[in-house]
Amino acid sequence: MLQKLNKPPTIRSRLSQLCKEGRPDVARRLFDAIPRPNTVLWNTIIIGFICNGLPHEALLFYARMINSSSSSPSKPNKPDSYTYSSVLKACATTQQLKLGKAIHCRILRSHTKITGIVGNSLLNMYSSCSSSADNIDLVQVVFDRMHKRNVVAWNTIIAWYAKTGRFVKALRQFILMLEMGIKPTVVSFVHVLPAVAAIGDIKNAYILYALLLKFGTEYGNDMFAVSSAIFMYSELHDMDAARKVFDHSSEKNIEVWNSMIGGYVQNDCFEGGLHLFLEVLQLDQIAPDTVTLVASLTAVSQLQRIDFGEQIHAYVVKSSMECQVIISNALISMYSRCNFVEIGFKVFDKMGERDLVSWNTMVSAFVQNGFDDEGLMLVYEMKKQGLSIDSITATALLSAVSNLRNCELGKQTHAYLFRHGIRFDGMDSYLIDMYSKSGLIDSAERLFRLNCVHTRDHVTWNAMIAGYTQNREIEQAFTVFREMLKQNKTPSPVTLASILPACIPLGRINLGKQIHGFAIRHSIDHNIFVGTALVDVYSKCASISYAEKMCNSLPEKNSVTYTTMILGYGQHGLGEKALSMFQAMSKSDMSPDAITFVAVLSACSYSGLVDEGIQIFESMQNLYGILPTAEHYCCVVDMLGRAGRVVEAYEFVKQLGEKGNVAGIWGSLLNACRIHGKYDLGKIIADKLFKMETENDVTGYHVLLSNIYSDKEMWDSADRVRKDMREKGLRKDIGCSWIEIGGVVNCFTSRDQNHPQCDAIYAKLDELTSSICASTKKINEVSLF
Repeated sequence: MLQKLNKPPTIRSRLSQLCKEGRPDVARRLFDAIPRPNTVLWNTIIIGFICNGLPHEALLFYARMINSSSSSPSKPNKPDSYTYSSVLKACATTQQLKLGKAIHCRILRSHTKITGIVGNSLLNMYSSCSSSADNIDLVQVVFDRMHKRNVVAWNTIIAWYAKTGRFVKALRQFILMLEMGIKPTVVSFVHVLPAVAAIGDIKNAYILYALLLKFGTEYGNDMFAVSSAIFMYSELHDMDAARKVFDHSSEKNIEVWNSMIGGYVQNDCFEGGLHLFLEVLQLDQIAPDTVTLVASLTAVSQLQRIDFGEQIHAYVVKSSMECQVIISNALISMYSRCNFVEIGFKVFDKMGERDLVSWNTMVSAFVQNGFDDEGLMLVYEMKKQGLSIDSITATALLSAVSNLRNCELGKQTHAYLFRHGIRFDGMDSYLIDMYSKSGLIDSAERLFRLNCVHTRDHVTWNAMIAGYTQNREIEQAFTVFREMLKQNKTPSPVTLASILPACIPLGRINLGKQIHGFAIRHSIDHNIFVGTALVDVYSKCASISYAEKMCNSLPEKNSVTYTTMILGYGQHGLGEKALSMFQAMSKSDMSPDAITFVAVLSACSYSGLVDEGIQIFESMQNLYGILPTAEHYCCVVDMLGRAGRVVEAYEFVKQLGEKGNVAGIWGSLLNACRIHGKYDLGKIIADKLFKMETENDVTGYHVLLSNIYSDKEMWDSADRVRKDMREKGLRKDIGCSWIEIGGVVNCFTSRDQNHPQCDAIYAKLDELTSSICASTKKINEVSLF
């Protein structure tokens, strides 16, 4: 008995032990010393290589085994099921489909019986190396030809269908497996639960999870199954069910926590995701990993909670995880979304390693925060470092050029994309938008008419309509809109939001009402973009009551909706209502932006609410952290000027220093001087303005000064200003009035001679003038008595 216990280890067990110890190289040298190794020993080394993460070496060793068998036909080393199973696994790991097929052919030619283990290995190899684009589904072929299929084979075919997007088939195979009397494993549920989520089948989701629990706690508490169930319910937007799965799990690893946090973030429950992240930080046994941090930073980005973001950043630095590229990318994105793009750039600048996503994230961050020049410079630097531009870079690049409205830069960008063959979905719409904003509406139209004939989608139509509207090509905008309807393209909310502003320049409120009716019939009138555009149309077409009703009927409002309504109230002299809307906006936890403050300050100016306006101006920086710009200063000057506090307005501008050297600010002050008869101060301000004419168009201010002199009957001075304008070639833009009669808009300008009924119009005007003069004469005669 003792002699049996002390029996020396066999060669096979020694080779196996060396491989288990992570020394396959030593095992191979020992193998090489064996004069006539058998198949079992060959298999031991092959399996050892695979288990130590050396699949290429395993395949080379298999090739050596086949060659040695060919060179010694008297004593061949014939591969067996374990050999084939092992090398097929190596093929799957290395994605060598051709070699896998060759081994499959060798198995068939050798008439070796395809055992369950070989069949499963073939399934695994083909499912790992094939794609759904292949003409023949080899996974299905192998599965169908298997005489006996165990649960591993069924799991593989279910996983294959799920992987290739055939989710209904994956569910059917799972049901068929149950009908065949084969008990599913946890792996079966891990594969089928996401497939059910992809189908959107909530009923079967409940049934499958109940079946999982029915198989006992070993199934229900398995952490892979728990993660899959949480993922399934999150995809189906049932966060209550997902949370119940999470709470009932007796054990949770970081993957389970990540699934729950990711589910919250995916379903816009950002606060719930952050609360769970804070719970993870308090755990002793579990530490956040990369996935946890990226999901949490995404939640912070959406909530714009920079305080949380900075704390997570500190944790990343403290945990020495800042070197991970994916985390740095998430930090850049978070700081950008929270309007701290400068800090985001510092993160980018300190990165030791950057991938294409890093560059794209930073370029997009610059563009989205208004730093278009910096975004372009970064793309230039990116090219210098040898990185290729992809569709994300090109999208940000075109957006930057559109924002800059630089036609030459736009042409160069288009030429660069064309030369390098860069194309992506939606590119035509970006180019149309870019050319439109650069004032090259003809180029945009050529692109739309010639390049996009067969590829026009809603985005392309919308871009062209918006382009015409922005360039005041109103009739063309409506022409394209009608073409879209004729081609049976149903306008989307964005389409209506793009065409509605075209009703404003010509005051075509009836057309606006027709579009409103279309929106009601298609149940998109309460869409936030359509609703806001309708508020804008009604308020600017002198129908403030319609605008007010439209605004009040919207179930959801954003900052643009509030700003548009505030602006509408202001333009109609309803300052008190504008202030109430501004207060309602603040109470709704919606932060006003710089444009909102321009709107509310303008409303205070039109309505004479000076003290309220000054108080709001002071709150801009103190309460909301928004730095005033020239537009805000101009509003304050206009507000004080309208109220007759001209000297106070002048002192306000002087204390601005360099920030006040803007033509618009001094122009508002000059207008106030004319209204309130401050002629001497007006002359000082006009001199200041005319010194700015090299940088600004001050034609209107020359006219304003001439009018000031005329009001004071200083005709020589007025003529001198007009003569100076002629010598400098300055001409004031002619004003325009219009009226819509019978669906046709009639436009009139000063001294217009182009209208087809010009003679009749002037004749009627002379008749009216004579009638007014006669009436005035009678009134004067009566007043003498």
